[in-house]
Amino acid sequence: MRFRAVHENYNVSDLDRSLRFYKEALGLEEVRRKQTEDYIIVFVKNGQSDFELELTWLKDHPQKYDLGECEFHLAFRTDDYEGAYKKHKEMGCICFENEKMGIYFIEDPDGYWIEIIPERR
Repeated sequence: MRFRAVHENYNVSDLDRSLRFYKEALGLEEVRRKQTEDYIIVFVKNGQSDFELELTWLKDHPQKYDLGECEFHLAFRTDDYEGAYKKHKEMGCICFENEKMGIYFIEDPDGYWIEIIPERR
């Protein structure tokens, strides 16, 4: 029996804002969507892997999402760590840096953290 990770879900308060953020920050593009009168689900990914991020907007959820202590996160490895760092610094989305470990985190518009890791050679 084998398992393969296929997607992670983040609930978002403003779908268009989140789609813009993930495209600019990580190059994630919409690959499909499902829509009803109560919700919109959009799957985004890039050409680097099959993994998808599922962004869910719920019509009847006007309050901010409670993310607890943000002790969970996605991680992205980049082949251009310095370039990514510069871009994210300019975007103003870096929320935590760990120079000792050689990583940093960015925060999306809803407060989700994404770890940025350099390629290890």
